Amino acid sequence: MNLTIASITLRGLLGRARFLWLLPLPLVMLGLAWLAKALGADADDWTGPIVGGLGIAVVLPVMALIVGTGVLGSEIDDGTVVHILTKPLPRWEIILAKLAVATGVTALVAGVPLFLVGLMADGVRLGLGLFVAAAAGALAYCALFLALSLLTRRPVLVGLAYVLLWEGLLGNLLKGTRLLSVQQNVVALADAVSGSDLVKGTISTPFAIGAVAVFAIGGTWLAIDRLRSFSVAGETS
Repeated sequence: MNLTIASITLRGLLGRARFLWLLPLPLVMLGLAWLAKALGADADDWTGPIVGGLGIAVVLPVMALIVGTGVLGSEIDDGTVVHILTKPLPRWEIILAKLAVATGVTALVAGVPLFLVGLMADGVRLGLGLFVAAAAGALAYCALFLALSLLTRRPVLVGLAYVLLWEGLLGNLLKGTRLLSVQQNVVALADAVSGSDLVKGTISTPFAIGAVAVFAIGGTWLAIDRLRSFSVAGETS
């Protein structure tokens, strides 16, 4: 991984207005969990809706969508990608650096709040389980959304369609679609790592690990292949 590209990407991401969009949702999730805990609500009653319904189903993919489409897509939009493409760097090295930053930031802004919610609900093991699963999900989502930023001029719209329609609507109606849902595989990983009754997955652990790996590797390969087709001007050849 190229540390220079990663450093430039991180500074650019933190300096953009879109980074402010990373803060409200995790804070809302933490606030709801704290309020439920303070009011003495049973963890069985609020963990599912807050962790599964909000944290894994909304906070994690939305954070990954904002970051994953921003680490390279914004540079393509404003033309600054030309400064990267003119450097004597292999395209895979650029993509891996961008993906590492996107995954790290997403794991931080989504995984840490999930860890804290798990800690409040059932202790350290649930918190760690949620963080590990969120980090794996961050990698899969960011690889997918990074590729989308190179495939379409509307990556956020396409990403939202995937999250809301495929994972949200169809994932609740058709069981077969859950196998190709990052969200459902993240839940399965959280269940396996935490061993808590408060988080229950519907997919086997080996399949969940394999599915997350396929999303991550497939998205990364697609992004590398697509970036190779870009000319110095940042346009596809």
